[in-house]
This record gives sequence, structure tokens and C-alpha cells, in this order.
Amino acid sequence: MCSGATVTQPAEQSAPAFDRAHFAFRHLGPRGVGTVSEQRPDGETQRMLDQLGYPTLDALVDAAVPATIRSERPLDLPAARTETEVLAHLREIADRNVVKTQMIGLGYHGTITPPVIRRNVLESPAWYTAYTPYQPEISQGRLEALLNFQTAVADLTGLEVAGASLLDEATAVAEAVALMWRASRAKTGYVVLDADLFPQTLAVARGRAEAAGLPVVVADLSEGLAAGLAGQVSDDAGTLVGVVTQQVGASGRVADLRGVIAEAKESGALVTVASDLLALAIITPPGELGADIAVGSAQRFGVPLFYGGPHAAFMSVRKGLERSLPGRLVGVSVDADGDVAYRLALQTREQHIRREKATSNICTAQALLAIVASMYAVYHGPNGIRTIAEHAHGSAAALAAALRSAGVTVVHAHFFDTVRTHVPARAEAVVAAASSRGVNLYAPDADHVQIACDETTTAADLTAVLAAFTDVLPTSTTPDGHAADGTATAGLPDWARRISTYLQHPVFSAHRSETAMLRYLRKLADKDLALDRTMIPLGSCTMKLNATAEMEAISWPEFANIHPFVPVDQAEGYRELIETLEAQLAEITGYAAVSVQPNAGSQGEFAGLLAIRDFHRANGDAQRDIVLIPASAHGTNAASAALAGLRVVVVATADDGEILLDDLRSKLEKHGSTVAGIMITYPSTHGVYEEHVREVCDLVHDAGGQVYIDGANLNALVGLARPGEFGGDVSHLNLHKTFCIPHGGGGPGVGPVAVAEHLAPYLPADPFGAPGSGTGATASGTPVSATRYGSAGILPISYAYLALMGPDGLTAATETAVLTANYVASRLEGHFPVLYTGPKGLVAHECILDLRALTKETGVTAEDAAKRLQDYGFHAPTLSFPVAGTLMVEPTESEDLGELDRFVEAMVAIRGEIDAVAAGRWSVEESPLRGAPHTAASVTADAWDKPYSRELAAFPVAALRAAKYWPPVRRVDGAHGDRNLQCSCPPLSEYETELEPSGS
Repeated sequence: MCSGATVTQPAEQSAPAFDRAHFAFRHLGPRGVGTVSEQRPDGETQRMLDQLGYPTLDALVDAAVPATIRSERPLDLPAARTETEVLAHLREIADRNVVKTQMIGLGYHGTITPPVIRRNVLESPAWYTAYTPYQPEISQGRLEALLNFQTAVADLTGLEVAGASLLDEATAVAEAVALMWRASRAKTGYVVLDADLFPQTLAVARGRAEAAGLPVVVADLSEGLAAGLAGQVSDDAGTLVGVVTQQVGASGRVADLRGVIAEAKESGALVTVASDLLALAIITPPGELGADIAVGSAQRFGVPLFYGGPHAAFMSVRKGLERSLPGRLVGVSVDADGDVAYRLALQTREQHIRREKATSNICTAQALLAIVASMYAVYHGPNGIRTIAEHAHGSAAALAAALRSAGVTVVHAHFFDTVRTHVPARAEAVVAAASSRGVNLYAPDADHVQIACDETTTAADLTAVLAAFTDVLPTSTTPDGHAADGTATAGLPDWARRISTYLQHPVFSAHRSETAMLRYLRKLADKDLALDRTMIPLGSCTMKLNATAEMEAISWPEFANIHPFVPVDQAEGYRELIETLEAQLAEITGYAAVSVQPNAGSQGEFAGLLAIRDFHRANGDAQRDIVLIPASAHGTNAASAALAGLRVVVVATADDGEILLDDLRSKLEKHGSTVAGIMITYPSTHGVYEEHVREVCDLVHDAGGQVYIDGANLNALVGLARPGEFGGDVSHLNLHKTFCIPHGGGGPGVGPVAVAEHLAPYLPADPFGAPGSGTGATASGTPVSATRYGSAGILPISYAYLALMGPDGLTAATETAVLTANYVASRLEGHFPVLYTGPKGLVAHECILDLRALTKETGVTAEDAAKRLQDYGFHAPTLSFPVAGTLMVEPTESEDLGELDRFVEAMVAIRGEIDAVAAGRWSVEESPLRGAPHTAASVTADAWDKPYSRELAAFPVAALRAAKYWPPVRRVDGAHGDRNLQCSCPPLSEYETELEPSGS
């Protein structure tokens, strides 16, 4: 959290904004023809304004945005800088971080990202600019990559079904606790948490469980379940619902879990095992021990430390629990021709469907990082993964032997990669001695030091660690000079040794050479549509430019290789960047304080609602537990409220999309002193600036409630209005929308929570123990992520965006987003009615196209139009949200007039195809709309029995002949995939036709 921090000013101001050397010129799509003024592009902009009937962009904005919400002051931010200047500035910040050998452990480990994966996935716009694969036909590449991830996790954990990633290990454990409660159907009872879980995991899991009213007990399970619970549970505590234990504990010990699991099963409880994915290459997997659920982090599968995130967590379950899995689940289905195709499976279990009945508010998670981890498994294969695991374990065993020979007490006999030593009253001195040699160790208390080995550990590292101990500790024994060379025989007892195979699918052995790997990555990327190919006009998703200059710094070692628990003086660069970013976000939104800890928008919602809850409790108003939510709200709003222990009451919306004030007054009168607050989105999810938002805020405040303004649509406000000024008490922001962090095919994201002064004390605390989520912070709220700053590793992206744009560029981006949305709405109004408009018939930054009357007349659905757009080379707009049977379009400020007109041309052509159905030229079942999308194979097949031509199927507009994207599969049969659920790579018999010879 940052409250009142000083915003770093540049040494000198650059040339005027929108000069060709400055970034706003590159970020904004519409521009002039010929010359460009210093202030704003003309030409294209003016043509679009002429279409709308406004002389200037200012006039359009004045007409669209209610004066009642407009901010009276401009953004007080540093002037824009050039890309060169910003990258040089980021280099200065990065140089303030100190990169050492990280042997702290606790779920975060050194790893090597294979360069072919770093360059061609993590740094490739073909992967990082893609959206969540709701449209499976144009997402087959990343769906296959995520299926590889699920297969690897299921194999290594020994359980049947794995999800496509969660946010981090700590929240994954919290999700497992909720899953066990839901699966047990118990009304009362408790869940046991192993005391040897990572400290950040305990903090997050306990906080989440308390918020949702799920009792948990923390117990030492080293002597068994019954022994650990002795004296801890009262007779009236109810049934044992579940147990969460850590297979490779925070103390480093490898636990024999057979007894604990057997005791739990005898009590009828479910068991979750928190696992180390790399350790499972050589340690008996949870599934073979009888666990129902396994969770953990895939970070050490090639994902950099990133000062704590983003990292892909995982969850796998035994058969029978798959319908309770949180997050995304990729499944195998078939397309219209019966060919294998992938899709997101079992979507009816997700939070946006279940709303307040959800047990998880996860929307998207960490797809890009899961893909990196999956490709790490593909790159190394089973033998390579085992070799890496044996190296980490062997290094730890060698170090333990050397320490023992030097007279140092090694606490645990059985460990994987972490050696725990007993050094009475000398822990701090040992850690300091190691740090002076360039190595970070971990001291959990004054008497113990832990050393975690990993893929990157060298003999020199072990020697440095050993020297730190022998320098500090008096010893009469000379250590074995060869003991720390990493060659000592690793020792695991028979009960801990894995004997089963894993990663046996051909994909994990077919791409050994870099040539083969490179081509495999290219083959998958070519199957998908991302922003590097086309506009992605998804409403409420803000798929804007993710500029290369913004992305460049995240893989620098000074940002990528910092452990989240390093001493403060080793992360001064990160602290400066984070404090400055938080202060700038506070300035943009009009709030007093911001925390960047939430690592997704859903978690920002959750943190904001917890702040409201805790505020009321602190003021003696614990009875205030009702949240009012408009009927049109996104499902995460209701799901987050439920997880925060709050009850949901729905407020009706009018035909024009605005909140019905009479219904709001009625609900406030009825619930009175029990109202905690209201959650509204502004501009609304209907894509309009509601004129009465201040009145809504005033009514709720007068009733003693707080106002939560969802920041999903902040791209329509920056520089024009501040939520904290027109009535908001708290908002979450989406850095992966408004502030240019890419969507990554379904994550990562960052969802900072911004609050007014009175809520600042209730922002998320540091889960690792220190108060507050920022330098100098005093916040003591419930932590919502595993580390103090959540997904810190991608914060340089938004920092760079703000520095590149400056206050004028940011304001122009908002104005241009309003312009492009209204231009598209105006061009398409005669073909598809715009469902909702605001003042003067204008929309905000997005518009909803209503196809319901056309569907009633012709049978052509919004989904048909969405699939047909794929034949035109477009990702579809948002389908049937917030209104069924509609398409919500958000062009963003980054699309130029040529791309906007290409989209309009496609939509107009589709309307012509719908009219052909109405005229009887072809039935809807035999139309190119229902037949869409069309693959190259389908239009070149020997047989063609359609009433429309192959040319119309493939090239419905002439421009496609010069640049055609071919969907790799035809329309995917979702129902088939759910009826025949398969969530790992297809068997060899189905896969052989897909594999290309790799020469390996």
C-alpha cells in the first residue's frame, strides 16, 4: 500500500506530447493523413468525428460524459517520456535491486527458463496478447498448451483431473479448503491445516476461511492426526471435513503422510496435499498416497521468481471432484466434422454462472505462466525433469553431509531440496555471512537456518554456504572438502521413493531438439488469433496495445531473479517502482491509498469487500453484511461478496441499463442498518455513462453503507473522472485492461485495490508477517495473495505505460476509446441496433449490438455471428454478456480507422448473410453462419454440398484473399466434451495424426 508517496519526477520534461518520438503517437490508433499536430492526430480522427456529427473530440467527450462526474483537475503526473528515456529509467531502477543466489525456498526457487521458451512464449505477442480461450476454434494452440499443463500436473500428482492453473499456491490451498467443504456437504465441522504449511499459505488460507465462515484448525501433524488435534478441538466442533498437509514442508522435511491420510479417511474426511511439482519426479505422488486433492506451484518449471509472481499454481483432484474444481478446465471434444478439438469444459460450474452460490471467485488465472511451465515439461521430458529433481535433491544431500561433517546439526533426516539446520542463537549471523558471499538463506527464527537447493545450484554455491556456517560457528571438525561438490549420494527412504512413470504422452518426448521445439511453439501459435494478428473487440475486456517497450524490462535478471522474501535493501528498485505506481494509481482514481497485492481483478474485488466488512466491524456495525449488486453485474461481484461472508441482494436495472433508483430506495429501506454497501460498475456493464451515479452513491452513504465502484471499465474514465471523487469508497482496478498488462490467454493479471482514507487501515497485510502491503504501510487487513506485492514481476509494464503516456496521453487514450466505440456504434446502428445508449444517444467505451430480434425472425443467433466472424479473421466480441443474445464491442483506443472499418465491413457482410436467411436464400441450418467457421480442409474437400459457394465460405470479402487466417477446427461441440470429459492429452491413437515428424 502507498499513501501519500512522492511521485518521482523526470529530470527534465521531454518534447510536447504526440510528437512522433513520443509513445502516445504509437499507442493511439486513429491518426492523421500526412502531418500530425503537436496536440492530437487529425485526419482519421476528424473523419470519425464527422461520422458522429461533432466538430472536435472535446465536443464529443463533453456530450458523452456527464458533467456531474467530470473531474475538476487534470492528472498530476510526470510528463510523457520517450521509449528510450523510459527504458533507461527502468534500467536505473532495476540496478537498485541486488541479485544474489536465492536459496531461501518456501515455495520460490531458482530455475532456468529455456531461451527458446522465454523468447517464443514469455516474450512473444502471439502468446501474451491472446485472450481467455472462450472462443475455442481460434484458441486451439493455447488450449493444447494448457492441456499439456494439465496432463503434466495430473501425471506428477497421480490424480486423474487437473485444472488449467490457479493464482498462487497460497490461494490454491484456500480454494482446496472451500472445495472440501463443498464436496463434503457438511453444515458444521472444521478443516485441519498442517502447521508445516508455508507461512504465507497459512496466512492466506486462514484469512479466506475466516471470511467465508469455514472453521479451520492449525495442528502439528508430525506425530499423526489424532496427536496433532489433541486438546485443540472441542467436542461440539462437528465433523472433520478435511485435512491439508504439506508433503515437502516449510521446514524442509519430507513427511510420511500415509498415517495422517489413513486417519483422515477413517474419519470420512477429504485430504489435500500441498506438493512440490519438481519433487514429485522422485517422491511418491499424493494420488498414490490416497489424497483427494493436490495443490502447489509450477513456478520452478521454468518461471522466473519475479519477486513473488506471477506464477501458475495448480490443483488436481481424484475422479468425482472435477465438477467442483475452481478456475478453468480444458477438455477434449470434437468439432462439426468429428475431428479432435479442445475447449474449456464444464463452464456451468464457474463463478460467473453460479454468482453468489459460488465457492470460488476465480475468473482467469495464470495461463501464460502455465503455458511456460507446460513447455518446460515438453522441452525436458520425463528424463530431464527427473534429472533436474535429482540435481536439486543431490545438492541438498551433499550440503547436509558437509554440514554434518563440520559439526552442524541437520534437523531432518528426510528432505528433498531444503536443509534445516539448528544453530542456537546464531541464525542471523549465518544468514549475514552467507549474504556477504552472495547467497540468500532463510532464518525462520533465531535458532534455525534453512538452505534450499534448486536447478541452478552449483558446487560453488554449496561451498559458499558451507563457508558461511564454518565462519560463524565454532567447530573443531574440518569439513570434508569433497562433500559439497554435489556428488553425495541422495538418500530417500523407500516409502518416499516414486516408482511410477509420468509424462509418457508423446508430446513430452517429441521435441528434444531446439529446432523441433521452436517449430512446435510456432505451430501452436499459428493456430490462434491474438492482438498481433487482429483487433480483439471484446467488450469489458479492453484488449488494447501491449507495447514492446512496456514488456521489455520484465525478463531482465534484476526484475526476474528477485525472491519475494529477500531483505528490503535488496529490492530497493522494486520498492521505488511499486510505491510510485501505487501513488500514480491513487492520483488517477482519486483515492487515498492503493495496494497492488491482489493478483487478479477477482482478488481486488475480494480485498475491497473485506475492507468494507472490516471497517464496519471496527465501528461496531458487524450486522452490516448485505451487499447490493445490480442485476447486470459481472458474476465475480456476487461470488466475491459470498467469499467475503456477505449476503447479496440484487437491485433491478431499467430498460436503458441504469440502476432503478426506486428499487434501490426500496432495498435500502428494507435492509437499512444491515447494508454494508453497494457494488456498481462505472461506466456500467451496459456500456454507458449513467447520469445518476452520484445519486446512487449518496443514497447508499445516507443509509450508512459504502460504495464499491468496480474498475473494470476504468478505460473510459482515466483523465476525465475519478471514482474516488464522484462517490466511491473503494475500487479495484485491472492493470491487465486499462494499464496494458497483457491478458496472456487467460492471465496473468493484477487487480490493485484503491480506497478512501477511512478504509486504508483495512488493505491487505503482508502474508509473510510484516504489516501492510507497501513501504511504511500500516494496513492490517486479510492478505489475499501469497506475497506482499502479488504479481510484482509484471508491474514494470504498467509503470512503463504511465511513464510513456504522461497525463495528456492518458487522457487522450480515454477520449479516443470513447471515439472508437461511438464510431463503430454509429456505423453499425443501421444493421444491428445498439441496445443501450447514454446522454445524447452516445455510448461510453463499448457498445452492445442487439441480435435478439434477428434471432427471433431468422433463427440466426449471436453465437452464429461470433463464429462467422472467425472466417473474416476476427475474434468475436463478448458473447451474450451482460445481455443474452447480444454482442458487446470494445474497440479500444489502439485500433486505427482501417481496422475499425474492416470490422464494420465484416459485420455488415454478416448482416447481409442474415438477410439472405430471412429472404429464404438458404435455411439457417444450411447457411454460412451456422456452418462457420470454415477450415481450409473443409472448403477444399472433394465433396461440397452447401447451398453457398466455397468462395463465400472462405473469402466472404475480397481482402481476405491477400491475408487469410484459417481456423484450425470447425465449430466445437461443447456438449460432447462435457458428456465425455477428458482433461488430459488425447491418447496416442488420436494424437498420431496431429504429430509432425520432429527429427528427434
